[in-house]
Amino acid sequence: MASWRAAAAAALPHQGADDEPRVAVIIPCYNEALTIRNVVTAFRAELPDAAVYVFDNGSSDATAEEARRAGALVGTESRRGKGYVVQSMFQQVDADVYVMTDGDETYPPAAVHRLLQPVLAGEADMVVGSRLHERSRSRFRALNSVGNLAFRWMLNAIFHVQLTDILSGYRAFSRAFVKNVPLSSGGFEVEAELTIKALQNGYRVRELPVDLAARPEGSRSKVRIVRDGFIILNTILALSRDYKPLTFFGAAGSVLGLAGVALAVAGGSSFLGTGLPADAARLLVGLTLGLAGFLLVLAGLIVHTVVRRFQELNYRLRMVSDELRQVRGEAPAAEREWPSRRGLRSASDAVPRRPPGPPR
Repeated sequence: MASWRAAAAAALPHQGADDEPRVAVIIPCYNEALTIRNVVTAFRAELPDAAVYVFDNGSSDATAEEARRAGALVGTESRRGKGYVVQSMFQQVDADVYVMTDGDETYPPAAVHRLLQPVLAGEADMVVGSRLHERSRSRFRALNSVGNLAFRWMLNAIFHVQLTDILSGYRAFSRAFVKNVPLSSGGFEVEAELTIKALQNGYRVRELPVDLAARPEGSRSKVRIVRDGFIILNTILALSRDYKPLTFFGAAGSVLGLAGVALAVAGGSSFLGTGLPADAARLLVGLTLGLAGFLLVLAGLIVHTVVRRFQELNYRLRMVSDELRQVRGEAPAAEREWPSRRGLRSASDAVPRRPPGPPR
């Protein structure tokens, strides 16, 4: 590990000169020997001053060798799963701005300039290349498209946002986001976790349309639709429980409570007329469900208060961190404005999603 980091540092002596930001392109990979060389070459051509890192997830083919031949710095992650690779990349790669993409040659390298610009200008902490934007012309398999739309609808409904693509693997990040957002996902659900934690921690999120291309012939997707779909669904629900407890427990409690009231009313009315034990049992079950629903709503209120306090604490810690940077003569990450990096293009079609400020 130490030798790998030393090689990475030695490869970047020119970055940071003249107050230019250090840009890192990070690519998680598993068995992408067919395409990774083209991906690395294309991003090095688009961003000649950036460092390109490929993290190999235990590939059984020549992915690592092909990446090295193309000029990438290659790291490894033995724990199988994209989420673990992203965690390692965030922890080990040091830069001012990060671009994450896939190694399967489906994302357009030329779009990287538009993704980077809002982060470089200090206008966004995470920019998502949306494959499902109304201006995108992406090539999706039908089942993948349905799944993406379903997860998008669920997240938008729970978190009250209007995002178009929550599972895109093509994103740009600020250093403040990468170094301050803890990740726990191990698989393909990591994109959903990135989106939710960005929203709930008050980071500024933007979306830009990108066109997803079909995989080259001979390249195979690593996504297992049914298994990974359930994992993504579970992740969204778990993070909803953690970050939106009143919505999560309140909805469950309301459903149980209404069902309990309906059952209790029906059972009680019948019991008063007939006196049958079955009607008494329905009355008792209804009252139990109603009580359980009330307790769930109450739990949601309590946990919501706790979560709100921790969000406020996290916000204040970030403010203290920015003040310490100012004392040391550094600009806060959210306010840092670098000169335009050579080769970067404008992002006039960027759409702001949430302004900076304390969590709500």
